[in-house]
Amino acid sequence: MENNTQDSYKSEADNTASARKKDHIDLAMQSRVTKSEADNRFFYEPILSAHPGQEVSLSTDIGNKTLQFPIWVSSMTGGTEKAAMINENLARVCGEFGLGMGLGSCRQLLYEDKRLFEFDLRKYMNDQPLYINLGVAQVEELLQRGQVAKAGELIQKLTADGLIIHVNPLQEWLQPEGDRYTQSALDTITQMIDVVDYPIIVKEVGQGFGYTSLRELLKLPLEALDLAGLGGTNFSMLELIRSDKVMLDSYKNVCQIGHSCEEMIDIINGMIDTESDTFIQTKKIIISGGVTDFLDGYYLMGKCKLPSFYAQASAFLKHAMDYDSLRQYTIHQIEGLKMANAFLTIKA
Repeated sequence: MENNTQDSYKSEADNTASARKKDHIDLAMQSRVTKSEADNRFFYEPILSAHPGQEVSLSTDIGNKTLQFPIWVSSMTGGTEKAAMINENLARVCGEFGLGMGLGSCRQLLYEDKRLFEFDLRKYMNDQPLYINLGVAQVEELLQRGQVAKAGELIQKLTADGLIIHVNPLQEWLQPEGDRYTQSALDTITQMIDVVDYPIIVKEVGQGFGYTSLRELLKLPLEALDLAGLGGTNFSMLELIRSDKVMLDSYKNVCQIGHSCEEMIDIINGMIDTESDTFIQTKKIIISGGVTDFLDGYYLMGKCKLPSFYAQASAFLKHAMDYDSLRQYTIHQIEGLKMANAFLTIKA
């Protein structure tokens, strides 16, 4: 019986091998990679690990909750007809694979519940981390009006875990309907931390943070700092595209100002090396902005000397209308991270 089983296996393997070898011949010329295309961020170490299996753990935490994999779905959308389906699918994939998610701007929900259903996602996410999102201009307004409780009430309505405050002075400056800050974003964030008891994440919207901004934010007891660096969706450019041609021509170079995730990580690492990390109260770094795939995420997490995980927005959004496509994309990100951890090390 054992011999029959082995013969059957060999026969099946031989048939597969024949088809595979034909593919190799047919596709060989299409499969060349030149030296100029090499990814020079990694050492490839093919002999040091077995192929990773389901037992591989890449989990990390944020607050008192666990991400099964170090992947975060960045704040995206709300208030449109497509938003409900997009957010539901994103939440479902977070629930299925143990990821975390930040909601799109919840500004309109502070004063009415008409579109609350688009953001009411806890039922799809199980107990995975879920954060509401408000602009620093809205937080400043809540503080000035003595209405900070509205943010906490919204967190409770959505059974969320905390608040993301997005910092976007350039976007507001360029937006035709934009708000104007009456004090620095740092003052607003600090005041909010002082009067609430839930976790706060601070993020930019596509241009990142300079040295002094990073240093001041790292002094604060934030749950996480989301870098939102230059290289991904740039909301300042988005607003310019919405504006008239004269404004676009006048301000287009402004959108090139900012800091990539790699630059910001180098700044943070330099602070740790030269100043010690005793002043750092922020618990996690979320690496987002120009993170196109798991290789970018693996590389930047490996470089960062503070605990970190990576986030994507547009890459998830691309698949978000079709759950099967979104699910497959997520699986590839997870399996790619496992592969990277097994066979790649980061060059100094």
